[in-house]
Amino acid sequence: MNLSFSFVIPVYNRPDEIKELLESMAQQTYIKPYEVVIVEDGSTMDSKSVVLEFSDRLTISYFEKVNSGPGDSRNYGMRKAKGDYFIILDSDCILPQGYLEEVEKSLRREFVHCFGGPDAAHESFSLVQKAINYAMTSILSTGGIRGNKKGLGKFQPRSFNMGISKKAFEDVGGFGNIHPGEDPDLTIRIWDKGYRTKLIPEAYVYHKRRIDWNKFYIQVNKFGMVRPILNKWHPKTAKMTYWFPTFFCLGLLMSLLLIMVGLFLPILCYGIYFLLLFFDALLKTKNLSVAFLSLLAVCIQFFGYGYGFLKSTIWVNFSKRQPWELFPKLFFKTD
Repeated sequence: MNLSFSFVIPVYNRPDEIKELLESMAQQTYIKPYEVVIVEDGSTMDSKSVVLEFSDRLTISYFEKVNSGPGDSRNYGMRKAKGDYFIILDSDCILPQGYLEEVEKSLRREFVHCFGGPDAAHESFSLVQKAINYAMTSILSTGGIRGNKKGLGKFQPRSFNMGISKKAFEDVGGFGNIHPGEDPDLTIRIWDKGYRTKLIPEAYVYHKRRIDWNKFYIQVNKFGMVRPILNKWHPKTAKMTYWFPTFFCLGLLMSLLLIMVGLFLPILCYGIYFLLLFFDALLKTKNLSVAFLSLLAVCIQFFGYGYGFLKSTIWVNFSKRQPWELFPKLFFKTD
């Protein structure tokens, strides 16, 4: 089996980030040829000069287009790519040196037309970035699926670190125009076509994510808002577990109110949970400050997602308007 890889990376006003990613690509231990496709998605701060710095170290192509969102930009890049297996990354990722070797090793051992890899915190990340990374990857929060080996057989890849064969891309038609949420939507349509997906635990990336609390809240709030839309589009994939952040927040509020009437058991249960969370974060990050910040990150994650999910569920199910009419900021216009 011959595998020809093409990295596809959309970029929007992030020349510094793409430089770090390209530097990590140039240091790959993989010795076979591979291609890098950069798609500038209508940026006002382009990355052309950064890309030129790596033209003698990487087989790299650079395309500029009008802004139409990351999903459409990935589709554009995959149509331009010359490989037969596309690896999609976010521009705020850094690759470990053996990344591509691990991908090929796993695909040769058990080929699938779509895979995903987990994310990790790089030692250079700020304390806030490490705390956010913990919240987004820990099994004790809503992010455990990204690194959960139990999800190997029915794993939903995320587009910050995702591979898809050219055959599957052409058969499914690529990403839709919803954002965020374009990656689970694509994965479900891949399943519907009969293709399998899997997690490659060894093919991890260092994912910076959002660098401040406000941006993180906006991100997870949008995650919560798109899930009811995906449930409506793909009703067979709806799960009660998606309600967990909403119930968690409502339960916490109720527990605080019950203190006023002398009932302390519910808030004690929450206290035990946060204590477990703290020690788990401390064990994994080995940093006291990150452990404390992780508590805040999980609270923001639960509230942002839970509120977005509840609001979107009500509007999507009880309004006669279409999702893109209700939440236009979650959709990009494409030609």
